[in-house]
Amino acid sequence: MEAEVVKSELVLPSYYSFKKVQMYDKYPKGQPKGRWKHLKQILQAENFQNYPPDEPNYINIESPPSMHPCKRICDITGFEAPYSDPRTRLRYANTDVFKLVRSLPNEYVQRYLALRNAAVVLK
Repeated sequence: MEAEVVKSELVLPSYYSFKKVQMYDKYPKGQPKGRWKHLKQILQAENFQNYPPDEPNYINIESPPSMHPCKRICDITGFEAPYSDPRTRLRYANTDVFKLVRSLPNEYVQRYLALRNAAVVLK
């Protein structure tokens, strides 16, 4: 006996509901898939001559100071430092660095503070 072949019209959806954006919807055929623009392309597309000179843009990177507090960085390692030594006023990231900070001579402590513009002149 031979199995019967049943012909049916099976229509698959062009998109799946569990995916937010399909790649073919985002980038139709024939269009480039590049997501990022280079600075040169942005400058050519943006008409920066019409902006006032005091408004920040890609040509004029001067902007007002940030309203967010600056991050506290470890003076020794450069990692984020949640702690500071009350004696030397150096910032440190963990206990190993704290041991090193306490073993530093006063001359080196002053140099680290000078790098951060927090040096105290001892008389």
